[in-house]
Amino acid sequence: MIYRKEIDGLRALAVLPVMLFHAGFSTFGGGFVGVDVFFVISGYLITSIILAELETGTFSLAGFYERRARRILPALFFVLLACLPLAWWWLLPHELVAFGESLIAVAVFASNILFWLQTDYFAATAEQIPLLHTWSLAVEEQYYLVFPLLMLLAWGLGKRWLLGLLAVIALLSLGWSEWLWRNSVEANFYLIPSRAWELLVGALAAFYWQKHPFPQGILAQIGSLLGIALLAYAVLFFNEGMPFPSLYALVPTLGAVLLIVFATPATWVGQLLAFPPLVRVGLISYSAYLWHQPVFVFARLQALEEPSQSVMAALIALSLGLAWFSWRFVEKPFRNRQRFTRTQVFAWALVGSVLFIAVGAVLVLTDGFAGRFAD
Repeated sequence: MIYRKEIDGLRALAVLPVMLFHAGFSTFGGGFVGVDVFFVISGYLITSIILAELETGTFSLAGFYERRARRILPALFFVLLACLPLAWWWLLPHELVAFGESLIAVAVFASNILFWLQTDYFAATAEQIPLLHTWSLAVEEQYYLVFPLLMLLAWGLGKRWLLGLLAVIALLSLGWSEWLWRNSVEANFYLIPSRAWELLVGALAAFYWQKHPFPQGILAQIGSLLGIALLAYAVLFFNEGMPFPSLYALVPTLGAVLLIVFATPATWVGQLLAFPPLVRVGLISYSAYLWHQPVFVFARLQALEEPSQSVMAALIALSLGLAWFSWRFVEKPFRNRQRFTRTQVFAWALVGSVLFIAVGAVLVLTDGFAGRFAD
């Protein structure tokens, strides 16, 4: 698969608004749509890889899940491990119990279900939940339990039929989301049935890109400019009072699709997205997403009042610094197949998951070690 710098630039434009939104910068009231952009990017990249491997006959489920484990788990486990002593020192017993429940849910990629049952993403109390942001990882991994199997089983139908099938499922998911926000706001926000279409529009973009790579000319210029305009509009003018996801989510997601398809090195927007500082942020965007929420939460828990914007800006810088560290010393080594074999990756994944489940269970069963605060 050809590396595209502009995709990493788009990752940067996804993660930075999310961080600015969670930091409380009101200008970026729609920054939460960065998660939706991540879904589109993920759907595009994963589908591109699967398509290429299906065509060459090299696709395997073991290989697919090995890549997911290498990509997701090392940095995730590292951040969880770093959160444990901070949670022990600073969380009250009932908060530590909730943290333990979060650990268990994250380890089995079910945190979206846990938070659906417990909290509103936009509530003030969300600023006190260190692992709230992991709901999106759970959505992705639940999607990828089914999607590669669907691609594998439906491949024999031919690309046209497969493309049509994915489009129909995407439309059904979008329709479900539009209906569900009127009946269960939390379920609509957190659960996979109303989020799958965002990953699927990325998958559809992969089909288009495979047939029409690197478009040029006036169409590419207009398409990429429209894409960046849609994304900017959503980030700057959306707000947490809007029903989301819903038809409103088409604005950032279609913006992301237009950028993926048309923002090539031959376009002005593609050159902007390939700007080296943006690309560098895009490379560490996954770790930055993992770090920013616990950094913000633990800082707020220690403050007597909401930290100033200058403090939050410093915390964003800290999150990016931690992201670079974990990308350089955790993410990159585990992606190296010469250093860690498939068997080792799966073994570490199993051991890590079991350990975090066990730690979470201890925190819950001991009622958050209330005796920690006894004189």
